[in-house]
Amino acid sequence: MTQNFDLIRLTPEHLDAATKLFDEYRIFYNQESDLARARTFLRERMERDESVLFLSMDGETALGFTQLYPLFSSVSIESLWLLNDLYVATEARKRGVGAALLEHARQFARETGAVGLELSTARDNFPAQRLYEKLGWKRDENFYNYSLDL
Repeated sequence: MTQNFDLIRLTPEHLDAATKLFDEYRIFYNQESDLARARTFLRERMERDESVLFLSMDGETALGFTQLYPLFSSVSIESLWLLNDLYVATEARKRGVGAALLEHARQFARETGAVGLELSTARDNFPAQRLYEKLGWKRDENFYNYSLDL
């Protein structure tokens, strides 16, 4: 399949396009729409260099994004990246956007000297699980994830 879109790192020029997709992503995870807050969140991550967000663009239209956060492993004494967010607009699915974003994240992690990438997804997000496994991601059966709401 010929890739008919570009992959770019988020810049202020594309913040509005990214904000729309980020809001759709949050709605997918049962959050209320809040474009102003979503824009502020993304702008702050970008300005503070706290995350790396890659966008898939078809001209001026954003098709999907992935957002990575830096992590560090005390055991391996190495850096890695948390692939915290991956989203492809409904109308852009089945075009290879998700796979391209994942491969771009893999390349970026290698270029930055990271030892790996980590992600988690909902147990019932079967399309995402199939894509991850198709691209070589392995499900960790050795650890449980816990969270603490504050």
